[in-house]
This record gives sequence, C-alpha cells and structure tokens, in this order.
Amino acid sequence: MDGTLTIAVHDFAAIRRALQIPESDDILHHLAALPPEQAAPKRAWLLAHERELACAARPAAGAFELLQALRERDCRLGVLTRNAHELALVTLETVGLGDFFRAEDILGRDEAPPKPHPGGLLQLAARWGIDPCAMMMVGDYRFDLECARAAGARSVLVNLPENPWPELADLYARDCRALHALLKSAGR
Repeated sequence: MDGTLTIAVHDFAAIRRALQIPESDDILHHLAALPPEQAAPKRAWLLAHERELACAARPAAGAFELLQALRERDCRLGVLTRNAHELALVTLETVGLGDFFRAEDILGRDEAPPKPHPGGLLQLAARWGIDPCAMMMVGDYRFDLECARAAGARSVLVNLPENPWPELADLYARDCRALHALLKSAGR
C-alpha cells in the first residue's frame, strides 16, 4: 500500500532514530523482540506517527486507473501491509481507493506476519480459494518481492525509477500507469 498505491513518505531512518532502533534493524522485528513494557510506548508512538502519515497520504500516479481496470477484469484485490489494519483503511479512504477493497482482504501487521514472510499472501490465497501461483504481488520494496517469491506468487516492482532487485521481480513498471499499460498490452 504505502509506496505502491500511495506516494511513499515514510522516513524509516527517522523512525528508527525516534524509537532508538539501530539503523540495521527491521523496525517491526525489533519491537517484537522487546519486553512488553519497553515495546508498548514505542508501538504507541509508531501508531500515532503512522496515523499522521495516513491522514496526509496521496495516491500514487495511476493507482486509481490501475485498480479500476483490475476490478473491471474481476480480479480479486487485497492489501498486505506492514502497517496497522486500521491505518490501512484510513490511508485507502484518504486517497480515494477504499472502495476497491473488502476490509477482510486488507491484512496489516497484526493480521499476518510482516513481509517478507509469505503468511499474508498464503492467507489471502486460502481465503480466495486459489493457488498462490495465480496471484500477483505488486510492491515497491524487496520485502514485497521476497514475500511473493516465498509464497509462490508472481512479483511486480513499481514506483521506483529503476529495478534494484531484478533477480526478485518477475515484472517491473516505473509506476502504476506503466503497469496498467503493460497489463493492457499483454491482455492480462
């Protein structure tokens, strides 16, 4: 969602500094490893910070048109985010994309293991009654691509000026408009 359907605004280095998390640590994994009394205030700060970002979110170029075209083709659409479910809903409503997704098909960090773990994709595949190889995971970071690979789904990298992970991405599109054009030309 963030950086895929919306313009990326998270400053992860600043978040790590604010939460006193080492630069090389994954934020969610670090918080999960802390004792509950240390993790609770940090989680609260993170949630409040992410709420501010959600309320100020802007859609990525071409996101609406891409989702509209996928819906017209009867594609099932879901969101797998490392953000909180409630904030994913706020973000999608803020950018005008909420109507494309059923709430139960939006999985946040509390509904599924955080990416790159494949659990969320596998959960959606099971809910939809499809094989993961029939799924396409679209994202803007290597965690999205690694998640797709681990689940057996295809991966699409978007919203980066170039593809820094060609070994992980099955398809690359500069942005959602370009992905829409690629899918249209391929008849998908």
